[in-house]
Amino acid sequence: MRTHHSSAALAAAALLGLTLTACDPAPGTSGTDTKPASTTPSGPTSAPKTAAKTATLPDLVGKGLQVAQDEAQAAGFYSLTSHDSLGRGRAQVLDRGWKVCTQTPAPGGAVDTATKIDLGAVKVEESCPATEAPAPTAAAGTMPALVGKSMRVAREALPANASITVKDAKQDRMVLQETNWQVCTQDPAGGARFTGQPVSFTVVKFGEGCP
Repeated sequence: MRTHHSSAALAAAALLGLTLTACDPAPGTSGTDTKPASTTPSGPTSAPKTAAKTATLPDLVGKGLQVAQDEAQAAGFYSLTSHDSLGRGRAQVLDRGWKVCTQTPAPGGAVDTATKIDLGAVKVEESCPATEAPAPTAAAGTMPALVGKSMRVAREALPANASITVKDAKQDRMVLQETNWQVCTQDPAGGARFTGQPVSFTVVKFGEGCP
């Protein structure tokens, strides 16, 4: 009988151990069924916008091109460009040899310093035109009017693949620097239908009269 009671006690103890093991949480856990706190992804944040910097744009008309550029930069404007006010397409290679006729935008205060400043110029010994001639344009399939334009401008007004011949209208001179020559005649004429046919020009140097 003593043996029977011992066996029963051992069985009860084993059953109690199994019950406690089932109820105990796993190591490293709290024993409660909790969900992780939800988080909202922040995502990339945009950089704050920087306010445009403004400054007073000086009056540059009438000044030498190099002086004008230096003054514009001293005022905080570094995006500078220039063009030939006479519409001949000449490049301002030596800035000291040119003077400013026009500026865009006009001088004044509160101009964004990132604005491109365009200076129209002529050579120092030349006079500024009353108005700048616009670049020649024509509708598709129409020959632009190019008489009086520099040969350089005339060439640039035509498609890059156009077949072009140029002849001195007065002598048998070679037309080398086309910005120094102006168109006297053109074929096809301005306004005529243009479908890619060859184009011919007669030219004289600027300062000479067309025959």
